[in-house]
Amino acid sequence: MNSLKVFSSMSEFKKFRNNLSGSVGFVATMGALHNGHASLLQKSVTENNFTVLSIYVNPTQFNNSIDLEKYPKTIDADLNIASTCGVSFVLLPDFSEMYSDNYKYKISENEFSKKLCGAHRPGHFDGVLTIVMKLLNIVNADRAYFGEKDFQQLKLIEDMCQSFFLNTEIIHGKTIREVSGLAMSSRNQRLSPGGLKTAALIYQFLKNENSVSDIKNKLNQNGFEIDYVEDISNRRFVAATLEGVRLIDNVEI
Repeated sequence: MNSLKVFSSMSEFKKFRNNLSGSVGFVATMGALHNGHASLLQKSVTENNFTVLSIYVNPTQFNNSIDLEKYPKTIDADLNIASTCGVSFVLLPDFSEMYSDNYKYKISENEFSKKLCGAHRPGHFDGVLTIVMKLLNIVNADRAYFGEKDFQQLKLIEDMCQSFFLNTEIIHGKTIREVSGLAMSSRNQRLSPGGLKTAALIYQFLKNENSVSDIKNKLNQNGFEIDYVEDISNRRFVAATLEGVRLIDNVEI
């Protein structure tokens, strides 16, 4: 087990960061950590002298207040996972510090962010890109690790870093799945045992090379409310809601 240093003040961490020598890896999360997050943390610990984890449920990326309210919070378990993975520092910011401007300034992307999840969640990616930009500026990491389960988010963050000449390299982490094939997600905690079983069908349908219309029909027949099933470049994306929980996945095609 690793002894964690936890920072709730970002200005305090920035002062501390200035005196830190050695490579720094960073994993940004909203908590409710699972093996997908752990795989990113372990990759960072292996590739850097220090690893920083942030846990912050970012309100500006939620277009649905009920989804924000119900987002699972498991801070004690999260800190245990961080310690077990060998994380050096944990950031626990609050809204008043992260948004002292009350979200007056934001980062917007005008093309890819309007498709897929962006078409169904107005303002979502503005919130994501804004908070990630803030965190990257605070942490000043050599490498930041994001999972391919949220592939659209990953690509937008990668492009933002290139566009704004940020020094942080964005590293991809493979989607980590349950034995059933269901992509690991903090939101899975809100599914019933039956819902978890049904949710695993998403990946089964995706990987069997069905047509888009076949997948939509099969999801409908199994009680999913579909946001989209869409092919972009060499990847197939899906978002669907089950038991009031929005689930996303993607595979290479």
